[in-house]
Amino acid sequence: MASDMSADRIWTAALIVIGDELLSGRIADKNVAQIALWLNLQGIRLAEVRIVADRTEAIVEAVDQLHPRHDYLFTTGGIGPTHDDITVDAIAAALGVPVTIHPRARAALEAYYATRGGLTDARLRMARVPQGADLIPNRMSGAPGIRVGNLFILAGVPHITAGMLDAMTGTLEGGRPVLSRTIGAWVAESEIADMLGATERAFEGVAIGSYPFFRDGRTGANFVIRATEQALLDACGDALIEGLAAKGLEAVEGGI
Repeated sequence: MASDMSADRIWTAALIVIGDELLSGRIADKNVAQIALWLNLQGIRLAEVRIVADRTEAIVEAVDQLHPRHDYLFTTGGIGPTHDDITVDAIAAALGVPVTIHPRARAALEAYYATRGGLTDARLRMARVPQGADLIPNRMSGAPGIRVGNLFILAGVPHITAGMLDAMTGTLEGGRPVLSRTIGAWVAESEIADMLGATERAFEGVAIGSYPFFRDGRTGANFVIRATEQALLDACGDALIEGLAAKGLEAVEGGI
């Protein structure tokens, strides 16, 4: 019975994206999408995302607010070797623990930089962790990610983040993955809004997202149906196709 309750429970995560360069628009974030997709495969839903500046008080406030609300909290960015990489210090402050040099992180960095100029004081900063932390392997650049309980501190560079996520695949406790089915139609969203709402309400546990577009001089929309059970997903999708057909509209499985 306990396992059934665990399967039915919705596990959630929040993500704090850290970096002045994101808020200024100098670079575009790519981590939100890849972390959301990865979490979905683990059976965990990304429920909140917050982008904050490289300021200790901003990071601490975000951790204080989001950490208690979710099963998992992830951060990206701010764990490099420069003076403005303050994520570790800020998270340690939020958790009320000191910062220490992790011996395995130091060893990994020493090995990585042995043929790259050696381990400088700046590079050693990447071995600093909140006390009591574990490491997340990083096969790309030597500097590991950090895990403190249910809080995960990841790199901001997307391909390095991806490697850290890969190293954690299958290690988190979670619920059932969210399944999706996309159906498209050449119709203005407003013309079928009532039918969409009625279809969603008819299937408890289903969410329908509507994504309108204008293409080739025509108005259309793709409808993404999400559920945790395949049978429920199939039934809702079939009902949506029937609803479109009743209005004389052809449904396009997989979207337009």
